[in-house]
Amino acid sequence: MRLYNLQGKLLKSVKTKSGNEPQDIAVTESGDLIYTDYINRTVNKIKNKKIQEVIKLLDWIPRCVCSTFLDDLLVIMDNENDSRTKIVRYSGSTEKQSIEFDDKGEPLYSSGPFVKYISENRNQDICVADWGARAVVVVDQAGKRRFRYTGNPSTSKRGKQSTTRRSFEPCGIATDSQSLILIADRKNHHVHILHQDGHFLRYIDNGDLHSPMGLCLDSKDNLFVAEWGTGKIKNIQYYK
Repeated sequence: MRLYNLQGKLLKSVKTKSGNEPQDIAVTESGDLIYTDYINRTVNKIKNKKIQEVIKLLDWIPRCVCSTFLDDLLVIMDNENDSRTKIVRYSGSTEKQSIEFDDKGEPLYSSGPFVKYISENRNQDICVADWGARAVVVVDQAGKRRFRYTGNPSTSKRGKQSTTRRSFEPCGIATDSQSLILIADRKNHHVHILHQDGHFLRYIDNGDLHSPMGLCLDSKDNLFVAEWGTGKIKNIQYYK
């Protein structure tokens, strides 16, 4: 895991405690780094250059993680045979909430070894980009489903050529200071912007994005996009 400044200079680098590749990383409100180790089935915190194991799972595998505005952790996890996926909220090492099914008892999220990214919105909604379902699933703080977004059935323009959208492939997801939801769409080479209630607003599609995969926003709503395949991270000003 590496920390760079805005000019691309490497400031520091740290290895996981186990030596395994981290599945996902997040930064807490207090500035600590969180990472998941899916091989050791742990969620870990790096604080003052020391690595602390925060959560140890037995029958579940931690995948992606985010830190909430109240400093809880939301962890997406799969069971051992990839037949179930759920979100668990932790306060420290204590489980506070589990989110897996809707009001009809149906799974909220796809099963299988598909990456699912997670972000908490300002209104405390929990937003998940479910690559396996080709959908973004948003639930409220209590875990009740609010909406499901499966892409905008329109065309996009890359340069002078108009191209029909390919299948929606949501990857990274982030929310900004205005509670807008931003979703990386890898196959279509752009980022979707949604209202907090799920209405499509517009694309970020400046012709310079190639397979956007990871997203994050800083406190000033600067958008950072990690591209699949190129190894590049791009800083985009998206407010008009």
